Amino acid sequence: MVDRRNSMIEPPIEDLLDKVDSKFTLVTLAAKRGRQVNSYFNQLGEGLGAIVPPQVVSVARKPLSIALEEIAAGKIVWVPPGTITEPTTAETDEGLAAPAELVEVPAPGPDADGDVEPAG
Repeated sequence: MVDRRNSMIEPPIEDLLDKVDSKFTLVTLAAKRGRQVNSYFNQLGEGLGAIVPPQVVSVARKPLSIALEEIAAGKIVWVPPGTITEPTTAETDEGLAAPAELVEVPAPGPDADGDVEPAG
């Protein structure tokens, strides 16, 4: 069992490191989410609503503190690169995601007389 030191840091760093693979990932994830929280608070008066608001109730006033609390609560999750894949054929058959259809458009070229036909 790991002894926890008595510290002022809340949430504890050990809890945060359990959510990601390294301290560098934690810093990157917290910084990115902190910027999003800051942008949310900055655009509140404009009524745009394009950024996701903070996902935890917090007494903290700093965006980075809010981001760390979200990570500790499991509201912000780190997804390793390469784990998000394209939808399977079963998903596309069910209508969950449909790939864009490709339509081949013939390139303009010479016809039988040797004249170039305009496209369209």
